Amino acid sequence: MRAVIQRVRSGSVSIEDRKVAEIGHGLVILLGIGPEDDEKKADAMARKIAMMRIFGDEEGKINLSLLDVSGSALVVSQFTLYADTHKGHRPSFIKAAPPELAEPLVDYFAKSMIGMGVPTQTGEFGAYMLVNIDNDGPVTILLEM
Repeated sequence: MRAVIQRVRSGSVSIEDRKVAEIGHGLVILLGIGPEDDEKKADAMARKIAMMRIFGDEEGKINLSLLDVSGSALVVSQFTLYADTHKGHRPSFIKAAPPELAEPLVDYFAKSMIGMGVPTQTGEFGAYMLVNIDNDGPVTILLEM
């Protein structure tokens, strides 16, 4: 399981000029699922992200978590995080989980975030999405479990 985590002032997902998700202060999480991933990894990743201290405190020190700042999460499935670019110029995505494994795990991950007390929205699995990210900092972290 791979995630690109971006601290944001706001984030949204639109599909064909229809806004399907929108958050304010919090995290946009681009989530890739591998073939060996499972609910245990999804729970661990959700816990790690919800508790990761990447928000500023009163003194401006990066010392607070998403839970501490009562932020929201926007989860966007992104199989391209498993791109293999070793050969040629066209990425291969054969290392990404098939949709029948990935889609339920993305949903499970989002529900795990909600279960931890993080208001969470999602994009639409398999859709062509326009993702707007108002990166705050910028703070961008790559996490793999």
